[in-house]
Amino acid sequence: MARVTLTPTALVPNGSVADPAGTASVAGTGNGFTVAYTGNKSLYFRAANASGGSGTLTIFAGTQPLAISSGQGNLVVTVANSSTAWIGPVDSARFIQSDGSLTIETSVVLTTAAFTIDGKYVG
Repeated sequence: MARVTLTPTALVPNGSVADPAGTASVAGTGNGFTVAYTGNKSLYFRAANASGGSGTLTIFAGTQPLAISSGQGNLVVTVANSSTAWIGPVDSARFIQSDGSLTIETSVVLTTAAFTIDGKYVG
């Protein structure tokens, strides 16, 4: 199975959004998610684990010249069984791929949702 596109939910200033259910990942190499670049918006992830064991979510380091901070490497976050991890904000300078997306893989099935916050908003 290939990676599926994970579409972020935009968090709105002075408003609310319904909590999205998330998308269950397919674990293993070459599976997981891609997320389109969000421009000047901050990008966060919520990963919930009900797999029966601890697992990891990996956001892959990007490619030069777009990802000038890619030398910092992948971000690997451990998500314990029966728990939820909030990840981010993630930096496009570290993670953006040559096609403008971010690439995520998981070691176990994690129900994952993405969120954006508009970086231009000044309340």
